[in-house]
Amino acid sequence: MVDRLETLGGALEDVRAFCAVSEFGTVSAAARQLGETKGGISRRLSRLERRLGVTLLARTSRAVSPTEEGIAFYTKAREALVWLDDAAEGARQSQDIPRGHLRVTAPVDIGMEVMPRIVVKFRKIHPQITVELLVTDVPLDLATNRVDLALRARVGQLPDMGYRASPVAQFQIGLYAAPGYLAAYGLPDVPAVLAEHHLVVSREFVGAAQLVLTDRRGRSHEVIARPIIRTSDYASVLRLTIAGGGVGPIPDLVAAEAVASGALLPVLTDWRVSEGTLYAISLSGKDAPARVRVFREFVRTELGDVK
Repeated sequence: MVDRLETLGGALEDVRAFCAVSEFGTVSAAARQLGETKGGISRRLSRLERRLGVTLLARTSRAVSPTEEGIAFYTKAREALVWLDDAAEGARQSQDIPRGHLRVTAPVDIGMEVMPRIVVKFRKIHPQITVELLVTDVPLDLATNRVDLALRARVGQLPDMGYRASPVAQFQIGLYAAPGYLAAYGLPDVPAVLAEHHLVVSREFVGAAQLVLTDRRGRSHEVIARPIIRTSDYASVLRLTIAGGGVGPIPDLVAAEAVASGALLPVLTDWRVSEGTLYAISLSGKDAPARVRVFREFVRTELGDVK
């Protein structure tokens, strides 16, 4: 298809000039309609006929009319121009009107425990936008996977990926446990007591878990404990702690709904394991389509309300 289109040399405006002459009947009228000179329109017509190798217009001193080949070419060219104009208008409107299909990726913990509520609420406000949520801990390349927006949580600096990243939320990884577990084993009142508790951790902790807790004044305390349950992600840590498995380090964004419902209680609230930033990454940043910009701001607002 590309090779065949190259016979026109990319001369879309030449085709548009031909269609205008066919519709208005004179070069002068077509020139006025397109805002060009008569000479400019005539050169476009000659160039188009030369590229196609066929006479499209019969010219007399009084009028211009399409030949049989010209009529056949006009019928298809006019339809193609309508499609192209409609496509161009749709592309322009995508910058101003939030609509269309939105493809979002998020890590497992955020995708499972945070995004469902946000996506459903967003769709109620913007029913003209459909959402595809890709939940994976594997960083997907945005261009290769046609991803509009990637949510990535980082403790520390985000590596340079060649895309536009903006922070949408700050989070802290704190300690949580189920009320039933705390009733059975007691509520830790100082970090050192954690060594006596059941610990549920994600796979980032290897061997004996070394937790470095930091309080609000910046003081640090190191606790070494052997986890009784180790799992792949914070979403699983959340579920296991809700089930009474023990004390688990969980990002506050992930634990928020469980805490609000009473399924989990914060432990050692003056201390945190670490803190980080949730980023929204897109291909175009501020120049992204309206559907991407609206969703990004919606996520930022919703997660701001969680804090």
